[in-house]
Amino acid sequence: MNPLLSRLQPYPFERLRQLHAGVTPSPDHQAISLGIGEPRHATPEFIKHSLSTHLSGLASYPATLGEPALRESMAGWLKRRYGVQLDPARQILPVNGSREALFALAQTVIDSTRPATVVVPNPFYQIYEGAALLAGAELFYAPSEARLNFGIDWSAVPEAVWARTQLLFVCSPGNPTGAVMGLPEWKLLFELSDRHGFVIASDECYSEIYFRDEPPLGGLEAAVKLGRTDFKRLVALTSLSKRSNVPGMRSGFVAGDAELMKAFLLYRTYQGGAMSPVVQAASRAAWDDEAHVVHNRQLYREKFAQVTPLLAQVMDVRLPDAGFYLWAGVPAAFGGSDTAFSSQLLAQYNVVVLPGSYLAREAPDAQGQPFNPGAGRVRMALVAETAECLEAAERIVQFIQSKK
Repeated sequence: MNPLLSRLQPYPFERLRQLHAGVTPSPDHQAISLGIGEPRHATPEFIKHSLSTHLSGLASYPATLGEPALRESMAGWLKRRYGVQLDPARQILPVNGSREALFALAQTVIDSTRPATVVVPNPFYQIYEGAALLAGAELFYAPSEARLNFGIDWSAVPEAVWARTQLLFVCSPGNPTGAVMGLPEWKLLFELSDRHGFVIASDECYSEIYFRDEPPLGGLEAAVKLGRTDFKRLVALTSLSKRSNVPGMRSGFVAGDAELMKAFLLYRTYQGGAMSPVVQAASRAAWDDEAHVVHNRQLYREKFAQVTPLLAQVMDVRLPDAGFYLWAGVPAAFGGSDTAFSSQLLAQYNVVVLPGSYLAREAPDAQGQPFNPGAGRVRMALVAETAECLEAAERIVQFIQSKK
């Protein structure tokens, strides 16, 4: 048995299941879950139609590189969305969702014959940690900070850590915080990458759900703005799951440094990560259409505009830059315990929220004291229809007010 498997920690939802194992949900309320970030808006009909009309693709083996037409659609979207020009043949690779790609990328990049560190945001998407551990690397957790709108002070990461770093995962817009990285942050990270030679993997799967007029800056876009048109040691990962409400289709792509993409293609050829021709056809249709994305974004904007002020009456919470999560502080009446808040809310009002401490790791703060930057907060996924999210918010308000 691979001994590295013993280093993996339970997934947040397994920990949540264990936390709630002894809790009896309120029988007086219909169950509402804000726990899992699974898009629940309707899948566009044209995507379903494309799937059903290309079933003949089931009769052939797909190539790992994908069909040229799909990669050209992806390149076209990158050009329209970010103003960047990539070579579809050398710099873009379709993947079966960003989750498997994030894992495979770490196995491609990390050289386990020498000491390796992977730097991750904290809190974070747990696949970053698992991918690093199973590649034989150590982790450094860079904490998000409330003073930075839950962004990360990358300059606070010790130089000695950067010196042994082989891979940096960034997530912008962030999960769970919704924070978006600006150009000065990217400039610093590119300079650090040049100095120390590590790869930057930019997870951008929430990029199309945003609440400001200006769309979130992407990693490839930042590189072009800073004159780095070769995208050296940089790859961006994105997905249709949130953008197009097709999480079950498992479709996305990785794009960037041509040399990295060549190695990544080699790894995935042996891994067996080719995308079904049926999914390729539907993906091409999705990337080529923007109207459904605008509509989806508007639904989230209207929902957050109604739910956020309601919760802000009783919690430390504000509209995020982007994404579909609210990152809310637990009121003092609960002693700052995100797990107690989650359990009691389920028992009394049958609403599920995810404790923020489950999305982060305890690591030393600037003074060397143990610190979990997710503790005392909860993540609420506003993925259901507006009426259901509003009902959940109203119950949470009642719940908190009952503790005063």
